[in-house]
Formats: sequence, C-alpha cells, structure tokens
Amino acid sequence: MTEQAEKTQYSFQAEIKQLLHLLSHSLYQNREITIRELVSNASDALDKFRYLTLTSDVTGDASDLRVVLDPDKEARVLTIRDNGVGMTRDELTQNLGTIARSGSLDFLRNAQQTESKDSSLHLIGQFGVGFYSAFMLADRVEVITRSHKEENGWVWESTGDGSYTITEATEPVERGTSIRLHLKKDLDEYTDPIRLKYILRKYSTFVPHAIYVQDEHINNQPPIWVEPRNSLTEEQYQNFYEYLTHFPGQKPLWHLHLSADSPFQFHSILYSPESNLEKMGFGRSDHGLHLCAKRILVQNDNRDLLPDYLRFLRGIVDSADLPLNVSREALQDNTVFRKMQKVITKKVLDHL
Repeated sequence: MTEQAEKTQYSFQAEIKQLLHLLSHSLYQNREITIRELVSNASDALDKFRYLTLTSDVTGDASDLRVVLDPDKEARVLTIRDNGVGMTRDELTQNLGTIARSGSLDFLRNAQQTESKDSSLHLIGQFGVGFYSAFMLADRVEVITRSHKEENGWVWESTGDGSYTITEATEPVERGTSIRLHLKKDLDEYTDPIRLKYILRKYSTFVPHAIYVQDEHINNQPPIWVEPRNSLTEEQYQNFYEYLTHFPGQKPLWHLHLSADSPFQFHSILYSPESNLEKMGFGRSDHGLHLCAKRILVQNDNRDLLPDYLRFLRGIVDSADLPLNVSREALQDNTVFRKMQKVITKKVLDHL
C-alpha cells in the first residue's frame, strides 16, 4: 500500500451502520456470493470503459480489459482489481457512501438516453448493495482507484462501522479499481487460489470479460445461448451439454435453443437427457435448470421456471428482465416471471 496523505473522514448516509450489518449478515445466503458481486461490479467498470471508448472521445486501450484476483496468504488479503473506468473522489462518495445508490444504474440510464446505444453493454450492478457484501469477508476494506478522467488516484477505506475515509494516493495508480479485502478471522480459504477458481467457475464463467486468478485465465467457456442458432454447430451444443452435466461423451436426446426480445428478453438452451435416472433407480431427479441474470449465475437448480414434470430437463435460461430481489438470489413472484414460465413451458411442450 502507498504512504498516504492526510485522510478525510466521512459518515455514511442513512443509518448505514445498521444497514451494513443487515447486508453483511442477512441479505446473502453464503459468503462466497461476495466474490460474485465484486467480480460483477468489476465487469460493469470494464463495460463502461469500453462503451466510452466507442461512443466518446475517451482514449485508452480497451483490447485487454480484465478482472484479476490476487490472493496474499501471508498478509491475509484478497485483492480484486480491474482496468476499467475507475472513480473520481466525488464518484467514490456517491457510489460507495450511499446505500442503494448505484453508479451502474445511473450510467445505464444515461446510456439509454443517448442516440448511440451499445446492445452489448451489460450492467448488472443495478441495486447498489453488492459492494457492501465485502464486509461479509473483510473487517477492513480498501478501494484504490483512478478514473480515466484524472491523473491522480484515491484511496477509500472503511471498517463498516458507519464511517469511511478518502485519501489522495501518494504514488501512481493505474486506471481502474482495486478492492483490497483484509479478511476476517477464519476466512483464510479466500486466499486459496483453488477455492477462488471454484467460486469463479460456479458463478462468473460467462462474464463477458477475461477473469484471472493471478496469471491463470479462468472463464474460457463461451455463452453460446446468446449466439444465433444458425451460427452454432452440433459440436458446440454437445460441448455445452457436457459442460452443464459434467458427463463427457454423454449425448442428449435433443436440444431446444430459444430466444425472445418481446414482451421480455431471454435466451435459453434446454436439453433432454438420453436416460431417465429416476427409472434407473437413482431416486427423484434434482432440477437441472441454471438461471442467469446477464450471464451471472443466480441459481443452478431453479425449480420455478419449468413445471415439476419437466424437472428432468437440463439447460440454462438467461435474461436481462429477470425480476430479482435486491440480492439477486431469490426471485420475486410477479407477472413477468409468470409469463416467462408460460412461454418456456409452451415452447418445450410444442417441441415434444
């Protein structure tokens, strides 16, 4: 860490101390979700920078955008860094000093109002709480960042006690953001590269930017469900089926590739296994539907989109319109979701 200049202390808005306690202990069902949230935020920052280089006079290399996880076992620190858009001092206060405020949401609204739209702009951090899940893992969090608009960097720091400090960095900071998690007691597993790779492959395989643990590229599996059907080969469908089921060489009876943009947007690939494991005496099959929101895994055993009698199907459903609650871990029971159920079920039954 750099030798720092004088710190300026701020209080979080609202009753942030109690809210941070809620976010850290109640909102998320397991601690590993923190990694998913912070990687998603980093991906947003990369999307923003790429978008700006395409639609404005912002200059910079957008050809090697990446998220890097760098664990330090000795120091018990996990760093998650990106070379994205970065933040100014004011943006640090606006985005990290206020619960339920999200720079990603503001950015997306602004992008939608401009004439030049980039349909591949994926901003998942719309609820403004994902960052605060960092305090599930850490008793102290540092954010070292430099905006593409500035030459100097800033250091944001908090222990989650209701206040935070911002300091001007005294050494050069590369464009982008680094989040340093000073891990709580008994959470050394989050400095284990093997554990980190497992979490990333579970939740973030399809993030549209390269993810590294140290020097190893983790997310090599392409999200073929967003591609046009006529651009894919049977081999690609087969490889993806093997990826989903973890059964190399096993072929499905059939696959169904679905896409829709109205009245809601979703992409899906569904497979029918060749064998019925229930009839073979293996007991009742688990649901095998992976549910994603903008390529981020939300559930790997969704039980709601398909009726129980179709639980044998394997596949993935990904949508920008999934009605998720504030933590993105549980679905809301609303009209959009019920319509999606009906559309997908009808498509499957029509195919049979």
